Amino acid sequence: MNIKPLADRVLIKPAAAEEKTVGGIIIPDSAKEKPLKGEVKAVGNGTKDEEMVVKVGDNVLYGKYAGTEIELEGEKYLIMRQSDILAII
Repeated sequence: MNIKPLADRVLIKPAAAEEKTVGGIIIPDSAKEKPLKGEVKAVGNGTKDEEMVVKVGDNVLYGKYAGTEIELEGEKYLIMRQSDILAII
């Protein structure tokens, strides 16, 4: 992968949306919840005021509307600031 986030930004691969059925009804893609967890794929170097705490390979939780969606090599990713990450799991 040829992407290196700058400053305090993090590149995250969102976890796949869970496919649940309700009483035998399959939920369509448009009604699925946006995943709120993912795996860190790349991190920036941080800033002089903020040291990078997350590292590549960490599984994290983030806010529902955090980050910007990008597509790279046919895969969907989120790029966001480290401060948008809620927890490492």
